[in-house]
Amino acid sequence: MKVCLLNDSFPPVIDGVVNVVMNYADYLRRDHGAEIAVATPRYPNTDYSQYPYTVVPYPSLDVTAITSGYRAGVPFAEKEIAALSAFAPDILHAHCPASALVLARILRERTGAPIVFTYHTKYDIDIARAVKSRLVAHEGVRAMVSNIESCDDVWVVSRGAGESLRALGFQGDYRVANNGVDFERGRVDAQTVAKVTADYDLPNGVPVFLFVGRLMTYKGLPLILDALRQLNDDGVDFRMVFVGKGADRELLENTARSYGLMGGEGPDKVIFTGAVYDRDVLRAWNTRADLFLFPSTFDTNGLVVREAAACGLASVLIEGSCAAEGITDGRNGFTIEQTPEAMAALLREAVKDLSHLREVGQNAMDEIYLSWRSCVADAYERYQIVLEEKKRAALPRRKKELSDYLVALTARSMGEQEKLRQIRRELFDDFKETAVGMMENFQEPAGLERLWHSMSENLQEGLDARRSGEDPGRGEN
Repeated sequence: MKVCLLNDSFPPVIDGVVNVVMNYADYLRRDHGAEIAVATPRYPNTDYSQYPYTVVPYPSLDVTAITSGYRAGVPFAEKEIAALSAFAPDILHAHCPASALVLARILRERTGAPIVFTYHTKYDIDIARAVKSRLVAHEGVRAMVSNIESCDDVWVVSRGAGESLRALGFQGDYRVANNGVDFERGRVDAQTVAKVTADYDLPNGVPVFLFVGRLMTYKGLPLILDALRQLNDDGVDFRMVFVGKGADRELLENTARSYGLMGGEGPDKVIFTGAVYDRDVLRAWNTRADLFLFPSTFDTNGLVVREAAACGLASVLIEGSCAAEGITDGRNGFTIEQTPEAMAALLREAVKDLSHLREVGQNAMDEIYLSWRSCVADAYERYQIVLEEKKRAALPRRKKELSDYLVALTARSMGEQEKLRQIRRELFDDFKETAVGMMENFQEPAGLERLWHSMSENLQEGLDARRSGEDPGRGEN
């Protein structure tokens, strides 16, 4: 099977969806013998030849100032579309409803391959952050939903993600397709943990709380700081480690300082490590911590919660959130109301019995851990069903929207433009071959006049042939 994976980000950018795409590519290739092509917006000074599969970077615009480091893909790139079409994919699997999905729709017009789409996160919140106009943001969400409804098979990463998509106006069918974890099941050895954490003040016996992910306020991080302020005022000793980067890091650091949690006379109780891309280092942090704090109602799946579980680390989650699906409070994790007071109350009790936290963490490892191998195997099986439905013409029929006609027109016109460019290249090559001889005619007015008459006669001959239909090829040229 040939699978084209499309996303609006790829290394050097690292985030949860990039992690998904890379694991799909690896396990589809290794376990199922699939041929893989990845399409992604191009980032400057990036080597895309290092991967064991094809990566086709297409043009992008620098909008990093308003998108926290992400570039905007420009999917109308004939050269890259031609390369992906030549790959002849059986399945197009898009993981972002922006340029990646537009490109997938163009490729579907070119190749006939069906589109599978996975809805990973609440993109409407990201749109609202990037676009200040409510009207523009609203239209952006409508366009996104229309884009998703154009797909042949829609997947969501949790039940809550499906409800979120439905709330945006999506009217089609969807299925839940869980994401997995690329961490091995089990805790990291003590020597490795000590080496990774050696530069930080983490005294033995002092509880360590952990967050891993983008440092954005909408992930509930102010709630963590507000809760820790209450613990600090009560005289509870702890360390809170934030691993990651994001647009709101400076704001969070300033808040921690104003609360007296860092930058004072005593030890910093809140630590920001910056971004960590080494998966073994992340496993070590998850092994060192006593409790993972993830009070996000934004995330539709929360892979970091399952990564923590892989290392025997229990999480504190908001009751009813997508990340809390599958969590039984007090058994394989903890759920609270979405208030600093509820977080602070749970942490006060938790630090009294760290051995209980390890028991709950072990249950999380046993009960909510999902490997990427099993998740990709399920996806591969679904691909086969989609292809069989396509063969039987049994894929869901949709009402044609304006965007469908525009995409089809774009795909056709881009192909015709490539033909015209080829003609121009051939004409230019022909002209180059005779240019030296022609230059001799420019040395005298009589020679130039002869050249001009010759060219005019050839042009008129071509136009006459086109009108009469005797020589359509020459007439077109």
